[in-house]
Amino acid sequence: MKTAMKTLIQGGRVIDPATGFDAITDVALADGVVVAIGNRTDFTPDQTIDATGCIVMPGLIDLAVRLREPGHEHAGMLASELAAAVAGGVTRVVCPPDTDPVLDEAGLVEMLRYRADRLQLAGVYPLGALTRNLEGEVLTEMLHLTQAGCIGFGQAEVALADTQVMQRALQYASTFNYTVWLRPQEKYLGKGVAASGPLAMRMGLSGVPVAAETIALHTIFELVRSTRARVHLCRLSSAAGVALVRQAKQEGLPISCDVSINSLHLTDVDMGYFDSRMRLNPPLRQQHDRDALRAALADGTIDALVSDHTPVDDDAKALPFAQSEPGATGLELLLSLTYKWALDHNIPLAQALGTITHRAADVVGSAWGDAAAMVGRLQVGAPADVCVFDPAAHWVVESSALRSQGPHTPFSGYELPVRVRATVVGGHVAYRA
Repeated sequence: MKTAMKTLIQGGRVIDPATGFDAITDVALADGVVVAIGNRTDFTPDQTIDATGCIVMPGLIDLAVRLREPGHEHAGMLASELAAAVAGGVTRVVCPPDTDPVLDEAGLVEMLRYRADRLQLAGVYPLGALTRNLEGEVLTEMLHLTQAGCIGFGQAEVALADTQVMQRALQYASTFNYTVWLRPQEKYLGKGVAASGPLAMRMGLSGVPVAAETIALHTIFELVRSTRARVHLCRLSSAAGVALVRQAKQEGLPISCDVSINSLHLTDVDMGYFDSRMRLNPPLRQQHDRDALRAALADGTIDALVSDHTPVDDDAKALPFAQSEPGATGLELLLSLTYKWALDHNIPLAQALGTITHRAADVVGSAWGDAAAMVGRLQVGAPADVCVFDPAAHWVVESSALRSQGPHTPFSGYELPVRVRATVVGGHVAYRA
């Protein structure tokens, strides 16, 4: 374990999205926490980071990151993907349970966390499988998985078809105040490879209708009404889904939700001529869906923005669109695409950054542990997770320059704003450009 050094971040524009604090000043870090914000003459640092011209903010929290470990065929990917995380300013990642083997046993969760802790890069917070082997039949030992370090439970991309199993899972989760993470997708309607619509029809691609999302949402909300379980909805994709979530929140149901950078910026038209880099789950939908997602993220109906980082190797992407593996890299793009959204749509910067910091942290809530109330904040006493970035820098996305072992992205060739200059995790500098 590396020892957290006393670090002084000097002269940056310090933004805490949770409180709206915004000033050019210093940030002092020691013993793994923020000890001062402002000029402090009695603080003698071991190292200094010059943040002149940069923005200093809480480290990013990404709620949807596949690390491919544990995994028999993906040795070494934990290190490469967590290196991509800190290069993108991400200090904490939540990983779904659809690994190989599935995260349905405490020993596997403990092994993953042990390997991640040894790397001393971004913190890893696993979701445990809701059912054994994600088969949708037998519930896992949620108590043991929680004790091993799981912050919630889900089915990843595997739709839970048995409503009775879902009801039992939510009843159990409600009893112990666990959060269940579900991507709303009806099992049989969700088997297509592109969003249903004129474009998919012209291209001869099997479609996923909006009803696949809305039917699942109706089912989830009915069960939440009866169980009062807390549910996080993963990667909302449609305008109709947004309307249902907004109504459910107004009703007071204990739900939260997120949207991916892909759905926030792209539409089905971007598939071009069967570009497999656009093969994603959920599929890219029409422009009115994208517009509704953007509005919902801005008004707080959608709580968090996620990268949906899913590294896919060359062989799995170099196939016809319908046969290619869905997924795209995103960890190194999350901050830039958040900033781009703010610029393009006149979203106040602190508000935009809140979707990848404190608002994302609040989804996890008390499962962070003792420091839960301070995670995702840049305040005295908060964890020393900090991102320093240059807002004036621009870069062109090139797969060859990304750190992920699965560098395929639909944003290849895009010119994006923002470059991360330093990332501090738990008080030690995990990345420095």
